[in-house]
Amino acid sequence: MEEESKYTEDNIRSLDWKEHIRLRPGMYIGKLGDGSSADDGIYILAKEVMDNCIDEFVMGNGKKIEIKLKDGLVSVRDYGRGIPLGKVVDVVSKMNTGGKYDSKAFKKSVGLNGVGTKAVNALSSHFMVYAVRDGEKKGATFSRGELVEETKVEKTDERNGTYVEFLPDEKVFKKYAYKIPYLEKMIWNYCYLNRGLAIHFNGNKYQSKNGLQDLLENNMDGDPLYPIIHLEGDDIEVAFTHGKTYGEDYYSFVNGQHTTQGGTHQSAFREAVAKVIKDFYGKNYESSDIRQSIVAAISVKVMEPVFESQTKTKLGSLEIEPGGKTMRTFVNDFLKVKLDNFLHKNPQVADILEKKIKQSEKERKELSGIRKLARDRAKKASLHNKKLRDCRIHLTDLKKDRREETTLFITEGDSASGSITKSRDVNTQAVFSLRGKPLNSYGLTKKVVYENEEFNLIQAALDIEDDMDNLRYNKIVIATDADVDGMHIRMLLLTFFLQFFPDLVKRNHVYVLQTPLFRVRNKKVTKYCYSEEERRDAISKLGKNAEITRFKGLGEISPDEFKNFIGEDIRLEPVLLTKKASIEETLSFYMGKNTPTRQEFIMDNLRVEKDLEDEIKADIEETIEKAS
Repeated sequence: MEEESKYTEDNIRSLDWKEHIRLRPGMYIGKLGDGSSADDGIYILAKEVMDNCIDEFVMGNGKKIEIKLKDGLVSVRDYGRGIPLGKVVDVVSKMNTGGKYDSKAFKKSVGLNGVGTKAVNALSSHFMVYAVRDGEKKGATFSRGELVEETKVEKTDERNGTYVEFLPDEKVFKKYAYKIPYLEKMIWNYCYLNRGLAIHFNGNKYQSKNGLQDLLENNMDGDPLYPIIHLEGDDIEVAFTHGKTYGEDYYSFVNGQHTTQGGTHQSAFREAVAKVIKDFYGKNYESSDIRQSIVAAISVKVMEPVFESQTKTKLGSLEIEPGGKTMRTFVNDFLKVKLDNFLHKNPQVADILEKKIKQSEKERKELSGIRKLARDRAKKASLHNKKLRDCRIHLTDLKKDRREETTLFITEGDSASGSITKSRDVNTQAVFSLRGKPLNSYGLTKKVVYENEEFNLIQAALDIEDDMDNLRYNKIVIATDADVDGMHIRMLLLTFFLQFFPDLVKRNHVYVLQTPLFRVRNKKVTKYCYSEEERRDAISKLGKNAEITRFKGLGEISPDEFKNFIGEDIRLEPVLLTKKASIEETLSFYMGKNTPTRQEFIMDNLRVEKDLEDEIKADIEETIEKAS
């Protein structure tokens, strides 16, 4: 006991910069993840390198950036001024070294404290940088922050600029994989906010002519009710329209940084747009009716912005610059002039907008009665609600470290939900058990959300009736069997979310749980296989006498085994929307009245169980033959 209580100089140690980053990566890049979420660490690494290139462009240096991704290795080349050759090593390996402390040089930059590339360096198994300035080139190679090689200054014909390549360290980011749609979204956002910039990614060119107007046109679901209103001023750009979906959809940016969690600028816009529109019509419309179905983007430039975390996803600044206007006043003053002028000059748009507001008002009043009944019913049900096994921490618990891990599993049947419930982490994982197949909500109005008990309870569990700000879980995971019935339930749930709460999908909150198809084991080792390829690989490693079990449903998997699939090795497939078809077109195809086109699609893609069994059997025989 005496030994344990000693507290001497030996207990105190200073970590060097790379040790600290590797020990506490969350302080620098947020959560780690495996690449299935858009805010996982591997994307933050790419963003930190890109931000430096963007800052060069903003300062008027270099209009082209080249990005390549192959086998997990990311390379980024800009054509800016290039890091000063004598500082190439320091800039990527010494804390508090950078060019952004002098506000004259980087008045409204994306990066803040010169930490970004150091974090990338420390968290990469391979990191290489070189700079070119006026015919001279110098570079360095690192591994996990340790300098491996530093080249001498040499002559070159290359254009000025900086090149960085890195391979995220698998010791930190386990079983990671980049998802191209997430990288493309990040690249497009850089282009929307930096007109004139061309980004080449794996041979494809990305460029925007109309800024935030292009962003809305490319991301809106279906056609806008009226042409996009696009307004620009000093240090602010705004674009918005109304669509046909429920909810409010916002894209907000500060100094080119996508603030996915909003912040003071987004709140100021929501408040100001409602106020200016009320004043224009001279009627006291409800703000929620004005904003219902709005799709908007706002970008502001702020001097010395204050973010709520190192990953800069939520703006905390109350002022546009130290000692200057408040964010509320700045945004309101801008819209008061620009939006009011626009509506006066475009009476047709003003007319369509007012009709939309009145329609939202009518719908809200129609729903108010049934909403009260549903709330009363939900309150009673929640006291005895066996559908939801809740967790202790929620996304709304802003002071809790693990709130980003919060997950709601939506399962079918008692056996599957029972296994997940027994093996889950009670702090961060909740389970909602469905009773049979949900209603097909395609083409129905929001009234059904209140009339259908199951939908109403899902909405109550998520707490998203009024807006997304109260969402209680960061991830909503559909956990159904990988059979025909399971797939159908998956589609019915996605129809419900896309129809009434599309922001859940658009903001990357909805996932599908991947569960193993096979278990391959011998007396010493057990391997869970999620694909035919993994199964073949497991058999070749464990030998021809390995026992092979095929899982046909989640209910077959015991709680002891289930904890392997929903713990740190969880595999989630994000539900991503593509630009190929709108939500309306997609739902119409899959969930509308049966059509010959859909029947053809199903027949062309149908795999009969017997054929699959025969194929698996042949594969096993072939693998055993090779192994022996």
